[in-house]
Amino acid sequence: MEKRDGFQSKWGFILACIGSAVGMGNIWRFPIMVSTYGGLTFLIPYFLFVVLIGATGVIGEFALGRSASAGPIGAFGKCTEVRTGNKKPGEIIGWIPILGAMGLAIGYTVVLSWIFKYAFMSITGQLFNLGTDMGAIGGMFGATAPETASIGESVSVVLGGAGNALWLVIGLVVSLVIMALGVAGGIEKANKIMMPVLFFLFVALGIYIFTLPGSGEGYKYIFTLQPGGLANPKVWIFAFGQAFFSLSVAGNGSVIYGSYLPKNESIPSSARNVAFFDTLAAMLAALVIIPAMAAGGAELSKGGPGLMFVYLVNVLNGMPGGRIVGMIFYIAVLFAGLSSIVNLYEAPVAMLQERFKVKRVPAVAIIGVIGGIVAFLIQGYTSQWMDIVSIYICPLGAFLAGVMFFWVAGKDYVLKNVNEGSAKPIGNWFYPLAKYGYCILAIVALVAGAALGGIG
Repeated sequence: MEKRDGFQSKWGFILACIGSAVGMGNIWRFPIMVSTYGGLTFLIPYFLFVVLIGATGVIGEFALGRSASAGPIGAFGKCTEVRTGNKKPGEIIGWIPILGAMGLAIGYTVVLSWIFKYAFMSITGQLFNLGTDMGAIGGMFGATAPETASIGESVSVVLGGAGNALWLVIGLVVSLVIMALGVAGGIEKANKIMMPVLFFLFVALGIYIFTLPGSGEGYKYIFTLQPGGLANPKVWIFAFGQAFFSLSVAGNGSVIYGSYLPKNESIPSSARNVAFFDTLAAMLAALVIIPAMAAGGAELSKGGPGLMFVYLVNVLNGMPGGRIVGMIFYIAVLFAGLSSIVNLYEAPVAMLQERFKVKRVPAVAIIGVIGGIVAFLIQGYTSQWMDIVSIYICPLGAFLAGVMFFWVAGKDYVLKNVNEGSAKPIGNWFYPLAKYGYCILAIVALVAGAALGGIG
C-alpha cells in the first residue's frame, strides 16, 4: 500500500493551517468590521466567538479528517460506517464540501490574480506613479477586475474584456507548483517560509505606521469601547460571522489538513495555536490599515476589494515612505492569498487521489486546469460567485461536518479521536458544547448569511 503524504512536524501543520485561515477576510474585511462596529465593541464578541469555534468546530474538523485519514468524502463515509455499517450515504454527502472548496478556490484564483498584479506594480513603482488621483487608481483597478464596480462616490467604472488573464495564469501556476511538490515537500515548506515572513512584514508595517502623525486616532478608535453597542444584535451576528469564516470551518480545508496530521500530535493544542495566530494576523492587519487610513485622513467606510485596491492605494501613495510600505503590504497579502488558495484546492486534489487513484501531479494538473478555465469565465461575476459559495455552500459544509462527526459517529468515536495524541483528555464540556452549540451556530451562519446577504 502506498504511504500517504502528510505533515512532517507539528509546526509545519500549524503554519499550514494558519496559512489556510489567514486570507482576504483578515485583511479587507476584519478592519472594516472593527471600524464599522466600534473597535472593542466588535472585538469583544469576536474574541469570544473565536474561542468558542476554535474549541469546538476547528478541533472537530481536524479530528474528523485524521480519524479517517481522508478528506470529506472518506471522512463522512467513515462516520456513517461507524453508525450504520454503510459508508455510502456519508460519501455522497461528502461531495458538498468538496464542491464548496472548489468553488471558493475558483473565486480566490481571480482575486489572487489581482494581488499578483498589484504586488508586481508595487515593486516596479507603477502603483506609486498613480499618485492620489482616485480616478487613475480606480481606473487601474477597473482594468484589473472585470466586473461592474462602484469604488467611491465620484468614481464608477464598468470593467470588461479579457480582464486579468495573464496574472490569473501566473497566480494559478505558482499555487499549483507548490501543491505538486506534495504536502510535506510543497505545502508545509512553503508555509514555513510564507507565514513567518507575513507576520514579520505586518509587524514591521505596524511599527512604521505607529510613527506617522495622525495614526493615534486609529489606535484610539480600535481600543475604544462603546458599551451600548454591545446591545446591537448586528454587532454579535457580524462578529460571529467574521470568526466563523476566518477560522475556515467549512467541512473541507480543515478536514483535509487534519487528515495529514500524525496520530501523535495533540489536536486541541494545534487548534488553539491556529485560532490564536489567525486572530493575531487579523489584529495586525487592523493595526496597520485603520491607523494608516487615519494618518492619511481617510474615512474607513468601505470594505471588500475597494478597500485594498483603491482606498488604501490612495492612502499609501500620499504618505511618507508610501512606496516601500505599499510594496511590503502587497507582498504580505500575496503570501496570505497563496497559502489560502493552496488549502482550498487541496481538498479536490486529494479527492482525485483518494477516490480515483490519480497520482499527485496529474491530480493537481486536472484540478488546476478546471479551476483556471472556470475562473477565467467568471471574472465578470466574481463577487456574485463568491457570495453564493460563501453564503450557502461553506456554512452548509461546516454544518454537515459537525453533524457527521458529533451526531452520526457518536460520542465514543469523537472523544477517542479528539484525545488521540494528547497528554490529557479534553474536558467533559467539549462534546455537548460541540454537538449542540457548534452545530446550532453553523445553522445560524447559514440562515443569517442568507438573510443578510453574507456575514463573513
